[in-house]
This record gives sequence, C-alpha cells and structure tokens, in this order.
Amino acid sequence: MKKLISQAIREALHTLEAGHPGFDADAVDFQVTPPTRRDHGDWATNAAMIASGLLEVRDRRGLAEMLAAALRFPEGTVERVEVAGPGFLNFFVDDRWYQHLVGRIVAADQSYGRLTAGDGQSVLAEFVSANPTGPLTVGHGRNAILGDVLARLYEWAGYTVTREYYFNNAGRQMRVLGESVRARYLAQLGRPAEFPEDGYQGEYIVDIAAALRAEHGEGVADASLDLFRSAAERAIFQDIRVTCERLGIRFDSFFNEQSLYDDGSIDAVVAALRAQDLAYDQDGAVWFRSTACGLDRDVVIIKSSGEPTYRLPDMAYHRQKLRRGFNHLVDVFGADHIDTCQEVLAAVRALGDSTDRVHVVIYQFVTLQRGGQVVKMSTRKANFETLDDLVEEVGADAVRYFFAMRSPRSHLEFDLDLAKKRANDNPMYYVQYAHARISSLLAKPEAAELQPTPLDLAALEHEAERHLVTTLALLPETLQRALAEHEPHRLTTYAAEVATAFHAFYDRCPVLAAPDRRIGRARLELTRAAGIVLRNILRMIGVAAPESM
Repeated sequence: MKKLISQAIREALHTLEAGHPGFDADAVDFQVTPPTRRDHGDWATNAAMIASGLLEVRDRRGLAEMLAAALRFPEGTVERVEVAGPGFLNFFVDDRWYQHLVGRIVAADQSYGRLTAGDGQSVLAEFVSANPTGPLTVGHGRNAILGDVLARLYEWAGYTVTREYYFNNAGRQMRVLGESVRARYLAQLGRPAEFPEDGYQGEYIVDIAAALRAEHGEGVADASLDLFRSAAERAIFQDIRVTCERLGIRFDSFFNEQSLYDDGSIDAVVAALRAQDLAYDQDGAVWFRSTACGLDRDVVIIKSSGEPTYRLPDMAYHRQKLRRGFNHLVDVFGADHIDTCQEVLAAVRALGDSTDRVHVVIYQFVTLQRGGQVVKMSTRKANFETLDDLVEEVGADAVRYFFAMRSPRSHLEFDLDLAKKRANDNPMYYVQYAHARISSLLAKPEAAELQPTPLDLAALEHEAERHLVTTLALLPETLQRALAEHEPHRLTTYAAEVATAFHAFYDRCPVLAAPDRRIGRARLELTRAAGIVLRNILRMIGVAAPESM
C-alpha cells in the first residue's frame, strides 16, 4: 500500500509540471508514513508541503487540495484522501484492501513481508570481532545480536550475506595474554613466576595453563612466549565460537589480523600515508595527520615502542574489505570506537577508496541488573558476567530478544529478573505467548470444523479486526525501515504491536464462538495471518515462535 500511494503521489506531482516551468516533480523528496493518530487515516504524506517550498507557493493547503484532486487509485484500494493541518495529506485505505490482505498473507506464508531490494547484491557484515583474550562478555553479546539480526534483515531483503569475524591476534594484548598463561603454568609447576602487572586474572587463564601442563607436563617450561600465546588464542577462540553458536550465530569467514602484517598490508598503508604527507614522525611515534582530513586532532598509528595502535591494522583491513567486491559493508562497533572508526575511514578515503558502501552501526553499552542492583563487571579483573553465564541464566532466546529490544544508540539495562519471568510484563514472553495462543486456537477441533465454511473476508468489520489487519499490513514497511536505518529494535517494537493488536482482537472477537460460521471462518483466517506475521518477525529476531507455553 505504501508503494501504491507513493507512486500515485509521484504521478500527481507530475501533473503540476505543466503549469509550473522549472518544477521537477522527481526532486520532491516526500515521505509516506503511518500517522501518529488512528483517526488521521492509515498513511500520511508531506508531499504538498515539500513541493510548496520548491514551487515557492505560500498557500500550502491550497496546493495540497490540488494534489489530492489529482490523485488516482485503483478500485478497492484507497477510500478517500483528506487535507489536514498546514498541508498534510491523510489516506484512508478501503476496508476491502485490508480484507484481501488477510488472504494474501496466508497465501504468502513464510514469504510475507519479504523484500527484494537486495536481489543480486552482496553484503559483508563484520561483527563481534572480540580479541581472543577472554570469554565473550555481555557487551560483546549486544554486538553479536545486533550484527546477526542485521544480517538476517539483509538476507530477508534478498542480499547474499557473508558474516565475518575479524580477530585481533597481534599486538600488546596478545603478548600480555601469553605472559599471563605462562605465569599460571609455571606456578602450577611450583616454579617462580612473575604475573604481569596488567595480566588477565580470570579462571579461564588457569584452565588453559592446566591444559598445557596436562599435555606437556614440564616440557614447555622454557618455551617461547609464542607457545603460550598461541595456546591461549586457540582455546579462547574455540570458546568464542561455541558461545556464538549457542546463540544461533555462525560465521562464514574469520579474518586474521596477523595476515595484514604478513602480507605487507600494514606497511603499505604507512607508506601510502607518508607519500601523501599524511603520516609524520614525532616523539618517536608515527602519527596520522587526520586534521588534514577534517578531523579534530592527529592520532598515533605507531607507538614509540614500535607497536602499531589498533587504528593502523583497521585501516589496512578496511582497504582489503573494500576491494573484495561487496556491494555493502556493515561494521558493528561499541561506543568506544566512535572516534576510531572516523579516523580509520578518513584514512581509507584519503588513500583513494570510497567509503560510501560502509555502514557503521555504533551501539551504547550494556549494564546488567539483578534484584534492582547493577552487576559490576571488569574483564581484566575477572569479576565479569560472561555471555555464556547470561545464556545459562536466562536462555538464548531472551538474550537475543532483550539485546535487540533497544535502539543501538540507547544504553541498554538488561534486567535479569524480568528476562526470566513467565508473565506478560516480560516483553518476549508477551509476544511469544501471542503466537502460542494462536497456535493453540488453530489446533482445536472446532477450528478444523470451521475450515470447510466458504471464506468471506468481507465479514471482518469489527474495529478490533481492522486494527489487527492494519497492524499486520505494516510488516514490509517495518522491515524496510529497520534495514534502511540499521535499527533492529524496530522488529521487537513491531512484534509487541502485533501481539497487543491480536490480544485485543482475541478478547473482543470470539473466533470459535462467533455469531455465525461466516464470521468465525473469516476470523480464523485473520488469526492464521497474525500467526504468520508473528512467526516471521520472531524468525528475523532469531528467537523461537512456540506453539505452546
């Protein structure tokens, strides 16, 4: 319906061109959105107001009335158009269109809401990308779920998606990790060992050291640090993969940071920046002249110790990603990467690569609450809640749903007690219960008895029926906006709206005890359509659509 209305508006705008030389109807960047109030119709547009600015017309309402008169719609689609306020147009959809939509939803089933924008295009979605220095934390969990839901959205829109994990297995953190494991290993042998001042203190370090002792005994006590670092990396990264798989996340490719050193990509970036006078030496360090690229300050890319900062390999990695031929690149970063990603992309642009294909999603951090109190976390001190712990406590579905539930731009307070409740104030339970309620109704013998009754969707005339079907109609629009804005939380918000509309319909419009079989049969079909929409949206979020609870 949105597409139909948008096309009609564009055609009506073209009728204005004849009397207004120089006016370009295609330059009117209007919007078609659901109005905030139900009595304002089903859709609204600001087309007349935008056009009035281009035409320099003061009488915006008059222009809106002229535009409304030029609109043409097929029979049974838009019932009427009203001019509102300073020049908005409100569209009231014909009940027949909504009634027919119920049948189209049931016929489309698992394909209802599927988009086609990405046909023939590819996406590289890089997310999680946590250093293999310890188990995934709850912060990594938000990254993982946002990335995976976005990947699912792209796939639903017809894109071919590659999920990639970039792991930083080089640099100072990995050296400290190796030193931490070696110190624990030597301590288990009863040998003197100095634990690094800023070493990793988690029990997982002790476990890795114990595994080395069980495999080698005392045989690697004098081995190089690389052996301990490599052993820790393998063990930790295996745990990371298992944790992701518990959440239904599987990566198609794993990119090794060390490979950028090995193939000369990092040296090539430094050389290219120097060639353009965008890298210089100062205080023993190498700096990126990012102020020449419009940023506020220059930043170090190689420390005085000779070690690159994480910006430098990221620059090489993004140049490499851009040259792999993907139509779109998606990066999911925590809020602590806001400045870094700007610096990285500025360098990439300065070296001649366009970053128009790069979509960066920045998310705010997570705090856990238990019993109304914040759970304190510190990764290096090891008093943190791992993502595995969270999955163990509340379940994979709740982890996915709650992490997807807030805008990436908002801080997320994850209420552990709420996530475990089996009651309607738990947002996920409320939505899943609606689907289970539908499945239970459809499975009743009385529903099977109604099935042979001729289907007449014109019987759907109740206000609660119309509200439910108008809500179901918004699935394609919701998915489109969630994808365009890279905002997975729109899915959970919409799922709650569908559940609310269904519960209201269920309470006010008896299905199996309808006034007559004609109404009951139509309501049964509407119930089936609601179940399809809930199942499809829950699949996009990556959680179960239970048939009983």
